[in-house]
Amino acid sequence: MGARIGPTLRDNTIESKSEIVKHFEKFIKVNQNLKAELLKRVSIVSYSKGDLIIDANKVGSKSYYITSGITRTYFIKDAKEINEYFSSENEWANSPRSWRTGKPDIYYVAAIEDTTALCINADDMIFLFDNFPELDRYGRLSMATLLDHLIERIASFRFTTAKEKYAHFKQTYPRIYHRIPLGMVASYLGISPETLSRIRANK
Repeated sequence: MGARIGPTLRDNTIESKSEIVKHFEKFIKVNQNLKAELLKRVSIVSYSKGDLIIDANKVGSKSYYITSGITRTYFIKDAKEINEYFSSENEWANSPRSWRTGKPDIYYVAAIEDTTALCINADDMIFLFDNFPELDRYGRLSMATLLDHLIERIASFRFTTAKEKYAHFKQTYPRIYHRIPLGMVASYLGISPETLSRIRANK
């Protein structure tokens, strides 16, 4: 695919990593012990546009909390990349099944823009859940966000016309739809780039 694999490590000061604490505080109360463990176990990484973040041929043992940029999650079928969903600022990007099972899965994750993220290993997250029971609540609430993505993806198949599909896509990704390349949007919608161009031109 020609994409560079591997992150560039960034400034890993406590101040730079504080975004992860702010994220958890939206769901639960973060005490000093949990805060210290979070800051110790996350690292800041950055990827250039087009970089491959997770390779489907390898175990996706890391999860990325995006602080800037956009990623796409996709699989390959009949030598074509099929985009499944997109993640942006204040969202996680990972390969959920590979993360959970420790085995390779079908999904790749790549950066659409220059992207900076807070990275945590699966083993570190397991440690946190084992030692901080309050994270159970975080797990339940954050899982709801993932389910929302999946439900919206399933809902998109209800729309029969290309115009309806694109309208639903913009509703699903209101903050970032205009930042995603036309070809990737067309792949997500299951329509041709030419059809999507006509829809955009006639908006």
